[in-house]
Amino acid sequence: MISQRTIKSSITINGIGLHSGQEIRMRLRPASINTGVVFHRHDGERVVAIKAQSRNVVDTRLATVLGKDGQRVSTVEHLLAAISSLGIDNLHIDIDGPEVPIMDGSAAPFISAITDAGIKSQGAGRQYLAIRKPISLVEGEKRLTIIPSRFFRITFDIAFAHPSIALQRRSIKMSPELFTKDIAPARTFGFFEEVEYLKANGLAKGGSLDNAVVIGKEGVLNPEGLRFNDEFVRHKILDAVGDFSLLGYPLLGHIKAYKAGHDINHKMVEKILSCPECWQVVTFSEEDLQMDQFEASAISGQVALTKA
Repeated sequence: MISQRTIKSSITINGIGLHSGQEIRMRLRPASINTGVVFHRHDGERVVAIKAQSRNVVDTRLATVLGKDGQRVSTVEHLLAAISSLGIDNLHIDIDGPEVPIMDGSAAPFISAITDAGIKSQGAGRQYLAIRKPISLVEGEKRLTIIPSRFFRITFDIAFAHPSIALQRRSIKMSPELFTKDIAPARTFGFFEEVEYLKANGLAKGGSLDNAVVIGKEGVLNPEGLRFNDEFVRHKILDAVGDFSLLGYPLLGHIKAYKAGHDINHKMVEKILSCPECWQVVTFSEEDLQMDQFEASAISGQVALTKA
């Protein structure tokens, strides 16, 4: 049996909010089995618990924003990507501001902090959402499809009318090691004109070349350059990992995305949840994950595993 997991000890992460510019204090605490990932938004003496699930998404225009009872937590996708990629099922997150700290614009600082805290198995079985039938969503040029797979895979294509980005494509079979090495360090990015517009409208107050890749007319403005030649598409994969974690289950399926962002990611998560005939919730052992027949049996709907 693959067990649920949480962190061994509490950790505190401090940083600046990308849009608010505020100093944010965030504390990650172990949680008991079947808790899920829960944000606790502290505002003075008032505390609102917001579970990291799709039903609590209230905005996707500039980032993925969770909200409940008048309180919001923005820019959750990088932290959620780190949590889900490390196989953490249960976690309490205390936060005293309106958004998760942007850190360096990537998920790497969160990976490092969680790894330092340690991860422990909790005994109870982990449930997975296994895709059985393809699901597609198209909005203009944006396309998302998810098909059955015995692993969590993402294939992502982006296309921008700028020579510094242009066309980029990357495909990855997700694992903690590959995410940590190849995806987590990829930073968020934006065009100089867009950043200036956001600042003029009271947003991106905490944005700088220290926490984002900024692209000007002549190319990347960051003096250190890029961390990867295709850092842009890697960051899009990072965002997708965080957004799809809001399914509430680890995913077994192959996401194929073209020019996708937070909005269509959220709509696809909602579409998946609204099509229960296209998936099933399963639990199984480490050995089951390596069985070649799992993918074929998942497609046919004859998964010989424990159905939740």
